[in-house]
Amino acid sequence: MTEVNFYDPLYIPELKLTYSVISARFRSRWIFVRHQMRSTWEIAGGHIEEGETSLEAAGRELMEETGALRFKLDCIATYSVTMNGETGWGRLYIAEVFEIGSIPDISEIAEMKLSDHLPENLTHPDIQPHLFNKTIDFLNK
Repeated sequence: MTEVNFYDPLYIPELKLTYSVISARFRSRWIFVRHQMRSTWEIAGGHIEEGETSLEAAGRELMEETGALRFKLDCIATYSVTMNGETGWGRLYIAEVFEIGSIPDISEIAEMKLSDHLPENLTHPDIQPHLFNKTIDFLNK
């Protein structure tokens, strides 16, 4: 079983933050991406590199995975995911994207799509709906 928990955006866990995930919108539609090696869709995001803050990672991943050129990022929450007795930590961001270019050649992403809702065919179906719903709750407050 997978357990996803949310905390204050500034919460600092004992274990290192590993991921930055970005719920992104462009022209009032959600951006989802598909990795080159998969047929499933996901919310943009990835690993925080050594010496990088979660915010810096969020900006880098958003540009690399979606081609976003101009955007505004806000942190929604720190989150944890516990699977098979192991817990990983990340930060969830929301991005309002104002300009999109091409997905960079260095990207692992094959394509992106705009949608009014969360796709059914998800890469991480036990995690991504929780992150997406937290984003919706954040926007509705």
